[in-house]
Amino acid sequence: MQTQIDAALHNLLQRFNAVRKRSVGLAEGLSEEDCCVQSMADASPFKWHLAHTTWFFETFILERWETDFRPHHPAFRVLFNSYYNGIGEKHPRAQRGLLTRPSTDEVLSYRHNVDARMGVLLGKCVAGDEAQELATLTELGIQHEQQHQELMLTDIKHLLSMNPLFPAYANADECSEPIAAQSLTWMAIDAGVVEIGHDNDGFCFDNELPRHRQFVEAFALASRLVTNAEYAAFVADGGYRNPALWLAEGWDWLRSQNLTQPLYWHRADDAQWHEFTLHGLQRIEPLQPAIHLSYYEADAYAHWAGARLPTEFEWEAAACGCQPTDACELHPQPARGSGLTQLFGAAWQWTASSYAPYPGFAATGGAVGEYNGKFMVNQYVLRGSSCVTPPGHARATYRNFFPTGARWQFSGIRLAKSGPR
Repeated sequence: MQTQIDAALHNLLQRFNAVRKRSVGLAEGLSEEDCCVQSMADASPFKWHLAHTTWFFETFILERWETDFRPHHPAFRVLFNSYYNGIGEKHPRAQRGLLTRPSTDEVLSYRHNVDARMGVLLGKCVAGDEAQELATLTELGIQHEQQHQELMLTDIKHLLSMNPLFPAYANADECSEPIAAQSLTWMAIDAGVVEIGHDNDGFCFDNELPRHRQFVEAFALASRLVTNAEYAAFVADGGYRNPALWLAEGWDWLRSQNLTQPLYWHRADDAQWHEFTLHGLQRIEPLQPAIHLSYYEADAYAHWAGARLPTEFEWEAAACGCQPTDACELHPQPARGSGLTQLFGAAWQWTASSYAPYPGFAATGGAVGEYNGKFMVNQYVLRGSSCVTPPGHARATYRNFFPTGARWQFSGIRLAKSGPR
């Protein structure tokens, strides 16, 4: 039995090291200045992400299990705490970009220190319930870091987009393969009772539990995401000027910010739409999915298109049995193949479901319990995964969530219609 425990912890250490290495790799090519600046309150500096994910392992694991624990730097407990009130004080979120010290090199030294200590801890002979609890928290830390890997890319994209030089995070791969347009078709789903939530096979976050029954009426789901060309038609038809299409709060949001197009769209000198990407400013590809859209924009487009957004239960019922695919790209690609496509690896998909607890939901005890439950208000659920979701991180039961006005995430639109088709 102990041999099995030791082997499980060894495998966990290998995954830990791989994920930690990937985070540092995402910073390759960035300058010290790139890693320090915060472009808005909702985003965080790249350097802060690298430190906070390290803080998680030091605070929740090493502090508990390491013999003669001593923090790498006592001040880091406050500087790199995000929202865990049970841990103590936090540096104000909107002021993370003012932390010119510690330097990026010092943050990397912090990571190396904690990684080495985690290696020693996971390499020790730990028995019984202690081993299980250690493994559970380490797995949570790994999954937490993967979430931040996606945020690292969304946040650096927003930062670089603020620069009039439109610098690229990475060079684009040349692709000469012709792409055929996939017609949008409607995939009919019969009414019935469906099982929603994680089945306890493998890792899940607490907000995916408990598994429960949900009745869904007959509906149809679009076979792919809304494309740039389709969204451009909405813009050209005055979609951003027609209050009849918008929720009242969405219309106020739009007017207050004087918005006329998606977040990263720009009119070039040739009057053509261009889009800022992690590869820099690029001419919009008509067949690629429209992304970086808020819930308000997604809902308005759905009304314009004579459809609606799916509920998260409809989405999961349709996606049940579909194997998540990893895109590992920096920009979503056009839909390929037939049937239900782009469920994973293109863009997170807004649903019409408020982010709320499942029946019987119970948050994890202690400060770790603040991870999801306390955010179950004034947010909407997104399903699927995006082109920058880390490999192996997606699943059909995953519940992402953001406020209705969030646009800097890789979020897109999948339409639904009620009734049999």
